Amino acid sequence: MKVTVLVGGVGGARFLLGVQHLLGLGQFGDNTANELTAVVNVGDDAWMFGLRICPDLDTCMYTLGGGIDPDRGWGHRNETWHAKEELAAYGVQPDWFGLGDRDLATHLVRSQMLRAGYPLSQVSEALCQRWSPGARLLPVTDDRSETHVVITDPSDGEKRAIHFQEWWVRYRAKVPTHSFAFVGADQAAAGPGVTEAIETADVVLLAPSNPVVSIGAILAVPGIRAALRATPARVIGYSPVIGGKPLRGMADECLSVIGVQSTSEAIGQYYGARSKVGILDGWLVHEDDHAEIDGVEVRAVPLLMKDPAATAEMVRAGLDLAGVKP
Repeated sequence: MKVTVLVGGVGGARFLLGVQHLLGLGQFGDNTANELTAVVNVGDDAWMFGLRICPDLDTCMYTLGGGIDPDRGWGHRNETWHAKEELAAYGVQPDWFGLGDRDLATHLVRSQMLRAGYPLSQVSEALCQRWSPGARLLPVTDDRSETHVVITDPSDGEKRAIHFQEWWVRYRAKVPTHSFAFVGADQAAAGPGVTEAIETADVVLLAPSNPVVSIGAILAVPGIRAALRATPARVIGYSPVIGGKPLRGMADECLSVIGVQSTSEAIGQYYGARSKVGILDGWLVHEDDHAEIDGVEVRAVPLLMKDPAATAEMVRAGLDLAGVKP
């Protein structure tokens, strides 16, 4: 079975663990009959301290490779922060963004390879050789496609665009926010293997990642939406809403900016039915939730990713909705 998943960072990485658990891949076995490909958001990527940071790619790589910090859900386990302390002592900006010492090695290798002319897809493949994640991790594009946010600057009251990382990490999404822009996306192209992974999959899953700045940023890259609409595989999405609120990150703040309610029904309608002009064939909501989306088959199942085994049952429900079996 070939499973392709569109993912963001922490929640998306945990969802991938559930897919691996069900398919017997990575930490859960070596079932060569199955294949998992993750199309990963790059909208969060940024240059910091002269280094190229790719938060979602790294979170997926560390999580599947067994090196993630289990408490934070991002970065290395057993991390130290001496370089961060020294940068602060020098007064280097930005002072709101910190890199761990172990994590720095990943960014140093990536930046060196990018400056040598290697595309991000090849760099990511090389980094994965160290981690053996048990899945193909494909950046959605090798080109620049960064999420920027138009805010009212609290320092002077003027509107300006800032990188998503500054909005997310520095301001915690707590400043007046007007819109999102995927800078460079209109000139970008899908990365090597990305559309093929969608078009040749037995099932395509949209992880319960942020619908605006994770899945939405992936969809902003030309060719992705068309591939989802053209694939013979069923496209099944997972609601990020549990108990009436997005469980992770700041999806509710992002959704409010684009005028979408933080409900499973509204998010499913935002994605839309593939039988019309959208991308979904099926939509899974949490067991105590409900949604009606014209043209989309909706089922309610437990969606709490308590551990890989529980997440695997979520994945199984998605495959069942798609009419395929692992």
